[in-house]
Amino acid sequence: MSVLLTKTYDFAVDALELCARFRQEPYLFCLDSSRFDQGQGRYSFVGFDPFEVFKASGKNTLSLLKKRYARYSEASQQTLTPFAGGIVGYLGYDYGLYQGKIPARAKDDLNLPDAVWGFYDRVLTIDHLHKKLYVTSNGLPEKNKALREKRAAARLEDIERALARPFKRGTQYLIPDELSIVSPFKSPGDLASNFTKDEYLATIRKVLDHIAAGDIYQLNLSQRFTCDTAGENADPLEICRVLRQLSPVSFGGYFDAGALKLISNSPEMFLRLRDGKVQTRPMKGTRPRGRELSEDRRLRSEIEQSAKDKAELLMITDLERNDLGKVCDYGSVRVKEMRAIEEYKYVFQATSSVEGMLRHDKDCFDLIEACFPGGSITGCPKIRAMEIIEELEPTHRGPYTGSMGYIDFAGNMDLNILIRTLLHCGEKIHFQVGGGIVADSTPEGEYEETLVKARALRMCLEKQRSYAQTNHLARR
Repeated sequence: MSVLLTKTYDFAVDALELCARFRQEPYLFCLDSSRFDQGQGRYSFVGFDPFEVFKASGKNTLSLLKKRYARYSEASQQTLTPFAGGIVGYLGYDYGLYQGKIPARAKDDLNLPDAVWGFYDRVLTIDHLHKKLYVTSNGLPEKNKALREKRAAARLEDIERALARPFKRGTQYLIPDELSIVSPFKSPGDLASNFTKDEYLATIRKVLDHIAAGDIYQLNLSQRFTCDTAGENADPLEICRVLRQLSPVSFGGYFDAGALKLISNSPEMFLRLRDGKVQTRPMKGTRPRGRELSEDRRLRSEIEQSAKDKAELLMITDLERNDLGKVCDYGSVRVKEMRAIEEYKYVFQATSSVEGMLRHDKDCFDLIEACFPGGSITGCPKIRAMEIIEELEPTHRGPYTGSMGYIDFAGNMDLNILIRTLLHCGEKIHFQVGGGIVADSTPEGEYEETLVKARALRMCLEKQRSYAQTNHLARR
């Protein structure tokens, strides 16, 4: 027995404007596609006030989530939007250690849950192609049809009242009056890594030794940066606004998980499942954008011709193909696109696309179990690479290189890989960057690649601080 009420508005509001309107609501999320390009990023989704929240850690995390989700799952129905209600949240990288039966050795200094998911009966959807806003309400968790219809209508009316106040049309980002004017950062120079440069270079050499010994073919090593915030004056939504202004992406987002605020600028899709069709888009190979057109063309040509980057992406694409083969129909898995070069504001990225058809006896949770964590952020072979990561990285990754996204109540799913992501934890902000190491990698080159990937995140800290100081002085 399904209920779904939909209200359509013939204008598109910026996703972060909607977030600003509902900023005080619990478990606010924004799955933000600020880069509408090549068929990706048509929709952005906003929601808040879930009727249930799931938090867990440990080896049974995903099975417990599946049982909770099963209470509300229902048959697919025709909708105007791809996501009209379901669960939204994250699954942290370290959950994958339990799957691989890998002993935890790194320090769990952040002590975050392996998973936080909200169960949402209302979703606001922005259609960037047709410039429309849809508000859907399904009346869950009520089971009685009359009660469910009553709840759906009441919850929809609440949204309509909140949207009645005019938005400033034409604004591309959050309205400054709705933002904190106090800098959330003491200084971008306060950034500290969990490695010194010498330690990171030495660790890369250890990875190269493992490759030479035949233990692995490729491994993704990362370092984590941390800075202090200005405590209660730090505004995660403002940070999100600045970050997406600096670098629009198709799989970004914001999730208020309580003490943790996730601010993601991810360009990478992990898993998409719709009506049985599965897609994954691993990324491997990065170059910075040039300051001038000639330099930009040279750098693009460099990534196109790089034998190292080609080999790295080929290995990971094959790994992902193998993972999909565990749960997809025999013969259905194929590489749809091999090594497309995608252009972002500060980097070039090489991406592949792998597709398959999910077996009828499998569901979205089986798909996650088969593929998590993504091969592009572990290495090849995956389990041995994860064992070495756990030996070499000093701290747990937490949400970093896990996944964030949605699963609707009919089992359709869209998840990113949590890279280029800030963790806002009280008075600290953390972000982690890494790179894939193969046999012909050089320690200095791999270290510099992490700094290239950190560029937009670091600039976000610097630009937001400058923006906040300017506005503060203007109002004195």
